[in-house]
Amino acid sequence: MPHILYIEDDHEIGSWLSQELQDKGYEVSWLQSGEGAEAYAGQADLAILDVMLPGLDGFSIGKRLKRENSTLPILMLSARTAVEDKLEGLSFADDYVTKPFHPDELAARIEVLLRRFQKNEQTIELQHLRIHTKELHIVNKQTNEEILLTGKQFLLFQCFIRHLNQILTKEQLYEQVWGESYIEGDKTLMVHIRYLREKIELDPSQPTIIETIRGIGYRVKL
Repeated sequence: MPHILYIEDDHEIGSWLSQELQDKGYEVSWLQSGEGAEAYAGQADLAILDVMLPGLDGFSIGKRLKRENSTLPILMLSARTAVEDKLEGLSFADDYVTKPFHPDELAARIEVLLRRFQKNEQTIELQHLRIHTKELHIVNKQTNEEILLTGKQFLLFQCFIRHLNQILTKEQLYEQVWGESYIEGDKTLMVHIRYLREKIELDPSQPTIIETIRGIGYRVKL
């Protein structure tokens, strides 16, 4: 599921397009300003930016994101149709779409950019684990043995790897893995976390990979 960082301050447009993109199979992080965008950009596969934003405008944010991550595809989405605006946007961005637009056209442009910037497989070294992120192939470096996960364990660990160093709430994890709203007191997530720890931690009773953030959720830190 490709992860899209979407920055749009218009609540009506933002909520509509976020839902459209989610319905098409994308994971969407929607921000209403550029504040904190860098934290999301590191885990995103593509960024969609409006131009007119509170604080820094989309051009400034886009240039900053591109400087920090040249392989992040950026699509500008704006009501500004002047040639000079398009030229400024395309001086750093990879596509420029003007409003109004059809969501199917936008989705087609997103797919083109994702194919063009398809990320190569990366390897993450996490304590005693070597993780091949593209297929989430996990190897214990001490024994050189592959660690096999069940379906739900795979989805859980995938969430953590895609959001390294970020605290994920119980609600976020439950919704992403089970596709349902979390009900306070439900032990399902806790049980699956315990089983996952039994497979990936050296000492599951004192976990150092999946960190419990008391009262909030969990985090995996590099």
